[in-house]
Amino acid sequence: MEKLSGCARFLEASKPYFAMVALQFGYAGMNIITKVSLNHGMSHYVLVVYRHAFATASIAPFALIFEWKNQPRITFPVFVQLFILGLLGPVIDQNFYYAGLKYTSPTFACAITNMLPALTFVMAVIFRMERIDIKKIRCQAKMIGTAVTVAGAMLMTLYKGPVVDMLSSTGSTQMTGSSDAAAANDKDEWFKGSMLVIVATLAWASLFVLQAEALKTYKNHQLSLTSLVCFFGTLQGIVVTFALERDMSAWKIGLDMNLLTAAYSGIVASSIAYYVQGIVIKKRGPVFATAFSPLMMIVVAVMGSSILDEKIFLGGIIGAVLIVMGLYSVLWGKHKEDLDKKSSAADDQKLDDAPNAAKGEGIEDIESKGEDLNRTVDNTQHIIGSSASFPISMGTQKYTIKVAQDPKSST
Repeated sequence: MEKLSGCARFLEASKPYFAMVALQFGYAGMNIITKVSLNHGMSHYVLVVYRHAFATASIAPFALIFEWKNQPRITFPVFVQLFILGLLGPVIDQNFYYAGLKYTSPTFACAITNMLPALTFVMAVIFRMERIDIKKIRCQAKMIGTAVTVAGAMLMTLYKGPVVDMLSSTGSTQMTGSSDAAAANDKDEWFKGSMLVIVATLAWASLFVLQAEALKTYKNHQLSLTSLVCFFGTLQGIVVTFALERDMSAWKIGLDMNLLTAAYSGIVASSIAYYVQGIVIKKRGPVFATAFSPLMMIVVAVMGSSILDEKIFLGGIIGAVLIVMGLYSVLWGKHKEDLDKKSSAADDQKLDDAPNAAKGEGIEDIESKGEDLNRTVDNTQHIIGSSASFPISMGTQKYTIKVAQDPKSST
């Protein structure tokens, strides 16, 4: 029985790790099949619309089932927040990311997205949601980590270097085509794709900052918030697609890789990912969940090299290492900050509880003293047997006790 209980505890403690590792593989698969679809001519504008349509259809039923009670009112400020969230996430972030992915490679795009915690920290400082105390080590770690992360991204963007041989597949060139090799070798397109992915990551960081405000309204309705953001993003994506994608045949989708990409991205990378991340963040915190993001880059590098015959450059490897180092520096600083906040909150709670405890002890002492006083009066009355008075002090209050003469004592 002890072995079973120990095994059960191990499995329970390992669930967040298994969930986040599985999630990184899910994200990696999304990047690979999305790259294939984009290389085969699928419009990234249409992909964004279909992805979030699938996401809305898969999340909304759960929101209706579990969160239909006490739904927050959609006032004009809340509507503006939802509109901007849909614009930042589904529209700007995804369109720029897919466009950058088309011009670069899945490994490069995944490496750049590891800048997210650092850019979120910068955005929080700009909007005064984060305070900087240069004297504290945790703030120094976050600032140094941000600088190292940006340096790594710039190195990956501006310097390629020689090709580093990794796993390769002989038949993979037929899948990607000559356009992929040309895009990888064209410095102008590589730089353009790099800037698009960086802008997408910046929009994603802005989404996190604004989402912190929206969660104050939807604190107990996170599924509803996700459904509304995906719904708004779908509507806005349709408008953007009609404005920028003039070829109406791009909307056609059949039982092919394009449908698989849209469904997989919407259901796995949006719906399931949001749910799993929410559970893990609730149990272990956001720092734990974010710490697994470099794993996706490694998985994508292996899969991209073997399936897509992706070329890995020395500049990309060095830049990715710098980004990961900066990422963990920022996460360490954030972790220390969270521990300090919990410690400070615990100290404040102790201070708040101290007066209440003192009050409780004071009442008990007064009751005890009252009982002792009654016994004293009875004893005094029994001893003196006649009327008398004497002062009694209790704390800051003074009382005069009068003892009447006992009629029996005079007879």
